[in-house]
Amino acid sequence: MAVSGHFAGRATVRWGIIGCGDVTEVKSGPGFQKAGGSQLVAVMRRDGALAADYARRHGVARWYDDADALIADPEVDAVYIATPPGSHAAYSHAVAAAGKPAYVEKPMARSVAECDSMVRAFARAELPLFVAYYRRRLPCFLKVEELLKSGALGRITGVSYRLAEAHHQRGDQWRTDAALAGAGHFLDVGSHALDLLDYLLGPLTNVSGTAANRASACLVEDTVALSFRTAEGAPGSMSCDFASAVRDDTMRLSGTEGEIAFPVFRSEPLRWESASGVQAFDLPYPPHVAQPLIQSVVDDLLGRGACPSTGESARRTSGAMDRVLEGYYGGRTDAFWTRPETWPGRRGLPHAGAVKGA
Repeated sequence: MAVSGHFAGRATVRWGIIGCGDVTEVKSGPGFQKAGGSQLVAVMRRDGALAADYARRHGVARWYDDADALIADPEVDAVYIATPPGSHAAYSHAVAAAGKPAYVEKPMARSVAECDSMVRAFARAELPLFVAYYRRRLPCFLKVEELLKSGALGRITGVSYRLAEAHHQRGDQWRTDAALAGAGHFLDVGSHALDLLDYLLGPLTNVSGTAANRASACLVEDTVALSFRTAEGAPGSMSCDFASAVRDDTMRLSGTEGEIAFPVFRSEPLRWESASGVQAFDLPYPPHVAQPLIQSVVDDLLGRGACPSTGESARRTSGAMDRVLEGYYGGRTDAFWTRPETWPGRRGLPHAGAVKGA
């Protein structure tokens, strides 16, 4: 991993946030204030009253109701884009045009085509681009990385992951609006698991899969199944069932000398089993789960270290998801969210006619 050192020689990176909604309240926002060498100086939300309230509660000096004004603020060095994915590409291009680095929420964008446009924009501007796949720096997953690198599992023979949740009972929300989210919950939460596999065992190859809507009153997919190979050729599988009656969140990495089992979304001990017995490692999530990755972004910008989650790595995760979802959406290289009546995956759904203009 290369270090950008964009602000090398500086002591502090001053941040502005576009979209100071729920995701920034605990998970990420305080991390920009608590990370060493970091300062949160401005926030923006389209509802000015909510932006002002956030700034007051979090001790932020300035607030805006216009993203362009925050981006142009001369005291904002770098921008965190924390809006839904549908606006990531547009805001990223504006930040790059202003000559500032960006840290973008995950998933990086609605499609790999949008990701590519973002990567190109920052490459042309010779600016770093980071993406908020924060599991790459959580202690529990760094322990998994340590076990893998130590050879504790021997030669990896297989990978499996199952995520099951009853999201179909929650009704429509922005995460199931393709124009805002790019797909269903698979893009929102499944991306975390895929990106973690990319980090631990990737880049993933031979990715293929299928998606369907089995029980949800929305038009996007609610079940996904995929297969892949790790960088070293081990076969892997992953299933996401967002219309399940029961919950499951189990990752298994199997090898010739042992197996690691752990959840991706629950802060629980990881389990390592080998011929010598079973050992548990309890490494709880920190209070602000994105803070360790934010610290790596700040260190990267100040020339003190390298951030492992970049536009290039996040683009790989989006590429894998697009390959799995392209059959459901009839391709994902265009503005597919504007043509839901053409999605092969929604044909036959009892609520398919609910789409305006279908």
